[in-house]
Amino acid sequence: MNYTDKIYIFLLIIISYGCTQGSDTEKYQKSRDNIVNVHDKIKEIEIETVLIGRNSQSYLIDQYLIICDYTSPDQQIHLFNKNNFRYLASTAYKGQGPGEISNIGHVGIDESRRKFYVTDHGKQKIFSYDLDSVLKNPDYIPSVKMEMEIALFPDKYKYINDTLCIGRVIQPIGTNDFKPYVAKWNMITGDIKLMPYEHLDIKTKRSNVTVSAKHNRYVEYYSYHDLMTICDLDGNLKCNIYGPQWTSDKSQISGYWDAEFCGDKIVAAYSGGDHRTDAYFPTKLLIFDLKGNYLKTLETGYKLFRFCYDSENNRLILCMDDDIQFGYLDLTD
Repeated sequence: MNYTDKIYIFLLIIISYGCTQGSDTEKYQKSRDNIVNVHDKIKEIEIETVLIGRNSQSYLIDQYLIICDYTSPDQQIHLFNKNNFRYLASTAYKGQGPGEISNIGHVGIDESRRKFYVTDHGKQKIFSYDLDSVLKNPDYIPSVKMEMEIALFPDKYKYINDTLCIGRVIQPIGTNDFKPYVAKWNMITGDIKLMPYEHLDIKTKRSNVTVSAKHNRYVEYYSYHDLMTICDLDGNLKCNIYGPQWTSDKSQISGYWDAEFCGDKIVAAYSGGDHRTDAYFPTKLLIFDLKGNYLKTLETGYKLFRFCYDSENNRLILCMDDDIQFGYLDLTD
């Protein structure tokens, strides 16, 4: 073996070693074909006491299910018993008056103090609601938790305590554009610290985030790219997960709509359909482990909006735009 051959083999070893090392952080999943049909396992949640619009979001606090109705002209937040789905109370009147919500956004959950925080993007404020007071007093008026800045403001977040929230913040760009970031922010001071990691190949970014303090992780999931990014809560990259339809350019394919940590798994609502047609609604729930490895696909057969995870009952509560509006999927099996 001559000197040139030895150099060639040495370079191949170095390249191979580099590819092996990078495989833990750059995961390319060319197929996700472990599909389980769960359509018949989804049980309808019948809500007859109040009318709720199609565009809604569910949250959980203690023994209660909160459903936020983004299209309601009246009360925008409804509370139910999370175990039997019995209606209990409504709050958050729509309007410009004292304690009213003009443009409702995210609902942050403060389990330890039995409070929830409602973002009003019209008034640029976050309002604080005492759970027990809402349940007892139909005329309850919330207090102002904090004022938000217009230049960079929190959107969806995980409340950990008053000095530490982690989630998506929005920076308006021009008149009709914006850029989302993952950040830490302080509710008391309003200080926002952007996470250091950002995928540099994506120029037009549309993403959201879900956070687990227990697992020291967040997942950033993208709307127009078949991409999820897992980082620790200091913003250090754990891995990028590239699906079969990954492209760095903005795609016509609708990607991820929602994601949640469910026990030691990550569950993500994924579309894969043309966003210019009805196929843009997700019907699939992709299951990953905490390292980003694909495990299986749950095909619901329903057009999903959003969902939340009830850890106590080990089930997903689903908001849908289909024959049934709300339902739940037991994950025990």
